Amino acid sequence: MQPQPLERRVERLEQRVALLEELPARMDRLESQFLQLREEMRGEFSAMQVELRAGDEETRRVLHEEIQSVMTHARVLHEDIKATIRVMNEGRSTDAKRRTE
Repeated sequence: MQPQPLERRVERLEQRVALLEELPARMDRLESQFLQLREEMRGEFSAMQVELRAGDEETRRVLHEEIQSVMTHARVLHEDIKATIRVMNEGRSTDAKRRTE
């Protein structure tokens, strides 16, 4: 490989220096974009947290209503069973009285 002429080497060096001189401005723009992204993400995460909390509250409310409905239904069934048992016991008592008479 032949050595490059001095003039060509200087030109390439000047090109490299010119690119390196652009780096601080490019880094500033990049930093600015990172900061903007960070702020946008913070806002979006905050909004998501609010939505999740609202969803949690709604879920709790719906679950509470459903549990109350199930409990009410269970109480009605319990009272029905007690009434059925009473009727059955009364029928047994009546049968037992008839047998003893």
